[in-house]
Amino acid sequence: MLRFATQAKQLSAIPCAAAAVSRSLPILMAKRNMATQVKKDNDVVHIDLPADSFEGYMMDPPALSYDTEKSRLVKMYKDMNTIRRMEMSADGLYKAKKIRGFCHMSTGQEAIAVGIENAITKKDDIITSYRCHGFTYMRGASVKEVMGELMGKRCGVSYGKGGSMHMYGDHFYGGNGIVGAQVPLGTGLGFAHHYRGDKDCSFTLYGDGAANQGQVFESFNMAKLWNLPVIFCCENNKYGMGTSTNRSSAMTDYYKRGQYIPGFKVNGMNILATYQAAMFAKDWAASGKGPLVIEFETYRYAGHSMSDPGTSYRTREEVQQVRSKRDPIAHLKDHMIDWNIATEKEIKGYDKEARRYVDSQVKEAEDSPFPEAKMDILFEDVYVPGSEVPVLRGRIKDDSWSFSKKGFAFK
Repeated sequence: MLRFATQAKQLSAIPCAAAAVSRSLPILMAKRNMATQVKKDNDVVHIDLPADSFEGYMMDPPALSYDTEKSRLVKMYKDMNTIRRMEMSADGLYKAKKIRGFCHMSTGQEAIAVGIENAITKKDDIITSYRCHGFTYMRGASVKEVMGELMGKRCGVSYGKGGSMHMYGDHFYGGNGIVGAQVPLGTGLGFAHHYRGDKDCSFTLYGDGAANQGQVFESFNMAKLWNLPVIFCCENNKYGMGTSTNRSSAMTDYYKRGQYIPGFKVNGMNILATYQAAMFAKDWAASGKGPLVIEFETYRYAGHSMSDPGTSYRTREEVQQVRSKRDPIAHLKDHMIDWNIATEKEIKGYDKEARRYVDSQVKEAEDSPFPEAKMDILFEDVYVPGSEVPVLRGRIKDDSWSFSKKGFAFK
């Protein structure tokens, strides 16, 4: 119940930005690792993705060529950098014992949350697993609200009562602690859009470790049966806790797992590919084509959680190789310089800006108070304000809570 009461207190959806740009402008060829045409208009870039960016199943995958704005690429770079800095700060605070309990980092996987959010609207729904800090920030929470929640502070996005795995926002349904449990919920969100007849959809994310769950396949069946606008997204970071995909799954082509649902695989380490994939998926759902299964092939640099050093089931050399050759932030940075979108000096300025913002937000969160030790605060998020039952029944009669009295009902 906390998630719904929390959402009721969030701010209204942020309007979608970025107007469409004319495509009739002359172009200037720039031959790089990715054959890219940079239009003479400084704010328009034509992208040609590598041939291996997508792989389709029962469908033609997204186009390898598309136009986007320079400002969009700059924004996505800043978004990924901010999430990376936020996760690094959380790592330090956890080691300083200012964050306790479960804490799952998404360092290395930033291109998925950022690519999806930049491609959809604030009316579309997102629901994901417990590796949710980046998604929470992209859905509109401040770094202070995310870090406050991690530290159990009243300023947290769930008012200090949810922690790392339970963060919510407007059209963002978590942050779910039970492996795979969010997939049926995300299917229900898609059903709501279908029932209302709108053009919005549900992006339902889960990891490769959850991909073998029965409830995932039940959700696939219902979504296809009712032609629901649900985009099932498997974040395949190669390891479910400490078990590699090859040891846990008889078939590791997760984008084919929908059987009767079309799907495609995406290079999840390339923000230009994840953005195009999410744009394609949004259009697919809005046009009434029903569900889709996407596999984002990605990698997490940290262990499964802060209690996992991440080196007992993979080598340090493996992690370093991915960091040095496939890092999504470094990848976009290189292309922005190559395409004259930003100079090295400007990018260093973006990095410093992200560092200053995150550091200031972390300090504010650290200085914020914990929730007061009051019983009415304990019960305040059980119901959306105004919808409470007269008495919330307790384990025994004396535990029953009266919302009108803001105290125990029978004491």
